Amino acid sequence: MFKDKTLIITGGTGSFGNAVLKRFLNTEIKEIRIFSRDEKKQDDMRVKYQNPKLKFHIGDVRDYDSVNVALRGVDYVFHAAALKQVPSCEFFPIEATKTNVLGTQNVLNSAIQNKVKKMICLSTDKAAYPINAMGMSKALMEKVVIAASRNIPNDETTVCLTRYGNVMASRGSVIPLFINQILAEQEITITDPQMTRFLMSLDEAVDLVLFAFNHGKQGDLLVQKSPASTINTLAEALLKIFDSKSKVKIIGTRHGEKKYETLCTREEMLKAEDLGSYFRIPSDNRDLNYGKYFSDGNLLTASIDDYNSNNTKQLSLNETVETLLNLNYIKNFINNTKDD
Repeated sequence: MFKDKTLIITGGTGSFGNAVLKRFLNTEIKEIRIFSRDEKKQDDMRVKYQNPKLKFHIGDVRDYDSVNVALRGVDYVFHAAALKQVPSCEFFPIEATKTNVLGTQNVLNSAIQNKVKKMICLSTDKAAYPINAMGMSKALMEKVVIAASRNIPNDETTVCLTRYGNVMASRGSVIPLFINQILAEQEITITDPQMTRFLMSLDEAVDLVLFAFNHGKQGDLLVQKSPASTINTLAEALLKIFDSKSKVKIIGTRHGEKKYETLCTREEMLKAEDLGSYFRIPSDNRDLNYGKYFSDGNLLTASIDDYNSNNTKQLSLNETVETLLNLNYIKNFINNTKDD
């Protein structure tokens, strides 16, 4: 499906962009464009991969002109550019809005103007019942995408969303922090030991985007069913893997953190289509003539729960260890430790 096609990844120097490159760079794809603001990270990728299919575009999703130049001649867009750190978005919510909401609108407008065939936008579990600025900006991003999907001329561009749980070992996530603390023989800092989080690998993140690419319809939201663990179990698993005697220190919940995360709200689960390993939530395509949709309600509503990191499968300590040992990030650390 990607043979002789051009793909662009916004925010492509991040963990997701690198995972996509590892999957696609040596296939029959014609060109992969990396669009981001950071010239240093782009140069690192250029040196690392040294592949003529890889093209780099310096720009910012906040700047429509730079986006529009990069999207000329593009077949597919994976939109991953975002401000993702919860605490920083709490202190700078306008910056989160500029990137996550207005930036997405710029990419959408350019994709439609350039008649891109398909655009997949990456969202987060924090967009479901959002309590922090990052989640709120991502929730509004989802609304922007769904609203745009209703009005694309002749459906020339198909736009879909994917919503992730925590991507294990991604940049800025808790696993690299815990490992660095363990290797430095420092205390492991945990905000709340009973806090639960979905666990998803980078490969699964790419699989979800490809599933959306293959099966997503206009305005769809695709979610992968994922297991979860408590933060305490995650820390204990890493201590066991690295045979560490580091102590755990409880530091309290950070700005904007939830006790658990939700991948599908109760309202979304009412219309969700179960596709085995995934949920498909079709977009609400009603117009502003609300009167014709009045009804007596739905008794089924009372029996439906949201899909969250507390009611999904909870991994035991051994299962969490096994899951972590499958990550290349962990394997590389273990191998380097043996070599030392």
